[in-house]
Amino acid sequence: MKRRHFVGQATALGLSTALIGCTPKTETEKESTPARKIKHNPIGVSTYSFWQFNGPKENSPIEACIDKAAAMGFDGIELLLVQMASEENGYLQNLKKRAFHAGLDIMGFSTHQGFLNPSKEYRQENIDKTIHQIELAYKLGIPTMRINTGRWGTSENFDALMANKGIEPAIEGYTDEEGFAWVIDSIEQCIPTAEQCGVVLGLENHWGLGRTAEGVLRIVDAIDSPWLQVTMDTGNFLEKREEQLALLAPRAYLIQAKTYFGGGKWYTLDIDYDQIGKMMRDLNYRGYISLEFEGNESPDTAVPKSLELLRNSFYYDL
Repeated sequence: MKRRHFVGQATALGLSTALIGCTPKTETEKESTPARKIKHNPIGVSTYSFWQFNGPKENSPIEACIDKAAAMGFDGIELLLVQMASEENGYLQNLKKRAFHAGLDIMGFSTHQGFLNPSKEYRQENIDKTIHQIELAYKLGIPTMRINTGRWGTSENFDALMANKGIEPAIEGYTDEEGFAWVIDSIEQCIPTAEQCGVVLGLENHWGLGRTAEGVLRIVDAIDSPWLQVTMDTGNFLEKREEQLALLAPRAYLIQAKTYFGGGKWYTLDIDYDQIGKMMRDLNYRGYISLEFEGNESPDTAVPKSLELLRNSFYYDL
């Protein structure tokens, strides 16, 4: 081929290539542009969702809860300690083995304790109990454990407490200010064990001095440890819920998400999970959402509906 002819062809080819590159994309080409990539937050379910303290705990064994959660498509499961049949190591290891084989993380441990009491001996008993619970979480390989402040116990019963929106007076002769000092001192004594075991304590907005976001944050900020964070329950604020959730959200280490299909056991809340999901995306929260179903519908139908609701609301951009 003559050099002049070759150069002419090469020039024409280069020009046509440049023109192709400058040609606006057609509608078809625009549609083929890669879609926005998102990832859903992992969703777990509390074993409480299948039991709700309805009848003997033997009616809803943890093993059955694990199997149901896996069959329904959850990513993890949160164990309610009082629902467990034993604290013996063999039982714990069998639960861990069963969850692993089912493809579930044991991602949370929900425990009860109380430090809101003038008796030093009572508080010490609960400190010792909480340390023991942390050690159980360690044996189970659970990374975070829900704790409470405890309640004054001046309500007639839990139904009466709920009827009064979680508000109850202090024990006669004592004040909330004294209570905060007891709670802070007690939780501080649990922190070394939490650190040693690698279990983050999550103080929940769960009645008592944790009834408000301000109360929870006062305790967490006073202790100021990376091993004490917040377990944020979406259904435990009965007043100014959106404002209080917004206060807790930046410190949330685990989110417990309430649903009420069939009407709530004590109350029903209209929770805007799309709005909460957006708030957590803005905060770059990528952790677990743990379902706590608290409605009257059968868990066999309500829990899967709850999973779909939460999956649609909690996600983030990759």
